[in-house]
Amino acid sequence: MKRSWQIFWHITFWICMIAFFMFLGYSGAKMPMKTLVVVFVYFGIINIGLFYLNYLLLIPKYLDAKKYKQYTIYIIAALIGFALIKYGLAAVFKPIALERAGKTIGFWQFTFSTLFTSIIFVFLSTVLKFTIDWFLNERIQRDLENQRLTAELSFLKSQINPHFLFNSLNSIYSLAYQKSDTTPEAILKLSEIMRYMLYECNDNKVELTKELQYLQNYIDLQKIRFGNKAFIDFEVKGEVTNQHIVPLLLISFIENAFKHGIANDAASPIKLKINLEDGHLYFFIQNKKHTHNRDSSGGIGLNNVRRRLDLLYPGKYNLEIRDEADTYTVQLSLVL
Repeated sequence: MKRSWQIFWHITFWICMIAFFMFLGYSGAKMPMKTLVVVFVYFGIINIGLFYLNYLLLIPKYLDAKKYKQYTIYIIAALIGFALIKYGLAAVFKPIALERAGKTIGFWQFTFSTLFTSIIFVFLSTVLKFTIDWFLNERIQRDLENQRLTAELSFLKSQINPHFLFNSLNSIYSLAYQKSDTTPEAILKLSEIMRYMLYECNDNKVELTKELQYLQNYIDLQKIRFGNKAFIDFEVKGEVTNQHIVPLLLISFIENAFKHGIANDAASPIKLKINLEDGHLYFFIQNKKHTHNRDSSGGIGLNNVRRRLDLLYPGKYNLEIRDEADTYTVQLSLVL
């Protein structure tokens, strides 16, 4: 909130509080207007001054800095000083402030009677200061955490494109090495895929239809790589309408199926099923394992997607991976 608005709301609050107590004094105790002004306006302004002395100066300068001894000395001095100011004002309006039932209230009696009010204003200002500081610190922590998560997500996403490009270029290199006639088609398919990754995936979520088309393009590219001898049973069930999904979330599972699995066996095709039901996406992929096709350098894909799921779908997903003797299975349920 801008400082001008803070000042406005503070002034409005105190005017409303003074008006409220003056109304109570006028309607309940039938106090004269002059008495109401002296008791609630003049003394009220002094108490408000003590409130802001503690709120704006003493707490930030001493209490926040953990200078407890100095703070104690200065707050006691402030209480004494404001007590003297109040007594001086009371002496000016002696009939109103210092006379009760024909008797004059002495200095010490008056001072002790007003000290309680002063302590209340000091207490309220302290509570307000620490409450506001707590909320500000919480907001700062949330902002810092959001910035950290955003930076981490950007880093994770930046890993995806090089990782995908590295694998795809390996595939196209194999085609070029074999002097395959499908090399130009593979390059064109890769350009379409990269266009999607560069221009369509800048938002936090993309249309599910576009993400499914991206997966299909990747599968087509792999089929070109295998000379149309890649066998994959790809099926989408359910109605694809206006659902959205975090981009590039599922591709790592499909990449691993082609990279570490057997894709050219018609008897054991890669099974890829996507089912949409009641706002959920159910993803299933299973491949027969190729024991001689291992990535010695390791992969960042699965660790990447696990972390992205943790950050972007906390409590809204379930991921099961079964690494069995002959097959590798991934099942993911996701709340869209």
